[in-house]
Amino acid sequence: MNQFINRKENAVTEAIDGVLAASGGALSRLDGYPHIRVVLRSDWDKGKVALVSGGGSGHEPAHIGFVGKGMLTAAVCGDVFASPSVDAILAGILAVTGPAGCLLIVKNYTGDRLNFGLAAERARAYGLNVSMVIVDDDIALPDLPQARGVAGTLFVHKIAGALAESGADLDTIANAARKVISGTSTIGMSLDTCTVPGSPKEHRIPEGHAELGLGIHGEAGVEQIVHSDARSAVAAMVERLQAAMEDKPHVVLVNNLGGTSILEMSILMHELAQSAIADRIVHLIGPAPMMTSLDMRGFSVSVYPADKAELELLSRPVALPAWPGVTAVRPVNVLALPDGLTPISPLPSRHDATRQFLLACCNLLIDAEKDLNALDAKSGDGDTGSTLAGAARALIQALDRLPLSDHTQLFRAIGQELSQTMGGSSGVLLAIFFAAAGDGASSGLSIREALKAGLARMQEIGGAQIGDRTMVDALSPALDALDASIGAASKAARDGANLTATLVRARAGRAAYINAKQLEGHIDPGAEAVARLFEHLARHPDMLGRQPEGAAAVAG
Repeated sequence: MNQFINRKENAVTEAIDGVLAASGGALSRLDGYPHIRVVLRSDWDKGKVALVSGGGSGHEPAHIGFVGKGMLTAAVCGDVFASPSVDAILAGILAVTGPAGCLLIVKNYTGDRLNFGLAAERARAYGLNVSMVIVDDDIALPDLPQARGVAGTLFVHKIAGALAESGADLDTIANAARKVISGTSTIGMSLDTCTVPGSPKEHRIPEGHAELGLGIHGEAGVEQIVHSDARSAVAAMVERLQAAMEDKPHVVLVNNLGGTSILEMSILMHELAQSAIADRIVHLIGPAPMMTSLDMRGFSVSVYPADKAELELLSRPVALPAWPGVTAVRPVNVLALPDGLTPISPLPSRHDATRQFLLACCNLLIDAEKDLNALDAKSGDGDTGSTLAGAARALIQALDRLPLSDHTQLFRAIGQELSQTMGGSSGVLLAIFFAAAGDGASSGLSIREALKAGLARMQEIGGAQIGDRTMVDALSPALDALDASIGAASKAARDGANLTATLVRARAGRAAYINAKQLEGHIDPGAEAVARLFEHLARHPDMLGRQPEGAAAVAG
């Protein structure tokens, strides 16, 4: 089992009790486990209109996470992706409905419609005033006679909840809910299907593709499209949303379907703020997991043209951690760097051969990205290739700003560029290396000695020595052999890199936390990068003759 559950039969009841235990007493549940699973406000006195929602579990925090003052009065929980029973829904209605009546907020799935509808009829037979609204905000499958209810349901929960809390009557709340439903549009996208507890995972979406318009129960969407990046994913969704949106300000709800990282959600938000509907998006809810599909690696976007009164209702604060609140969408605010931190740019100079030389070295690192990441995954966090490739791309962009005809200043300029563009300790160490090499060259040292001075400074500050399983194991012997020939330096670098595969204890970097069994047989990615650069130079010795003195050493 690759999930943190006990028995699948107990997953929902145990999850509910976990939420209750963390609620500080704000939430209670009805007796009746395991068939009746109703969570309600502990402070409810039946003095106002009650709001009841629910459906299958697996969409957490919906619906339990939105039970509280200003939103839902009770949530009725079914099994994972299955509607609760009529008796469970009726129990919830009876537990919270007073003279003011009750509004059922139901998503447009057959099981939910039938079970909530029959429960409403039975409740009316008890003399209770019960209304029901059906949410059908999904626009992915326009030809369906009954569109699905998805994350746009949360607009209804919040606006209806704020009205109920203010004392509005049932008709007013129901009419407001129907208005929100009629104007809400939602579409989702995912890179993978979800994993239902205790069931085998369905591998329906091919690698390199995304499914557009899939439902919150993992049901298939409108189409599978080639996935290249966040921008194209958002653009595909916006194309559908745009056709359903009025030309007026909208509130957008950006919902994590459960398995998308916060980093990815922030990038998707960035793209949405640059998209074709950006000028119509004035307020935001999220990005946050609000109506999930277990661990689905996707997201959904819901839009609603809220008027001033509705925006005020959406913005009313509630003490519910699951509700992220409403924020105004504003342009990114950029402040100037503090005095002293703005880098001093070197005086650029042209030298076409040096430019081509550096370009070739950078392209080699970019081409090696996947290989170096794979090596780093064995001994670190799997990003060495991406870090070096990112720095190489930045250096390519900076080529026309560099003093290419003056290698002394070029060392320093490369160091400065790396300090700004490379993340983590490797960026700092290489920036120190090149800056110190530039200092050495300007003080009259030969190129090899200047580079060795840079290495010594890098070792002094970083602490890595030969045998510590770092790039030093390849770089140090390569520089020692550089006077003999570039071929000798290349061989020394490769021998040093290969040696790291036999070192089962690292004394620097993240590999220091990895056990010997995992390290054995795997070359350190930093050392591999150094070896590949020197091997590239050895294969193309003609490049070295076209450089100003020492330029070949820059690649080292």
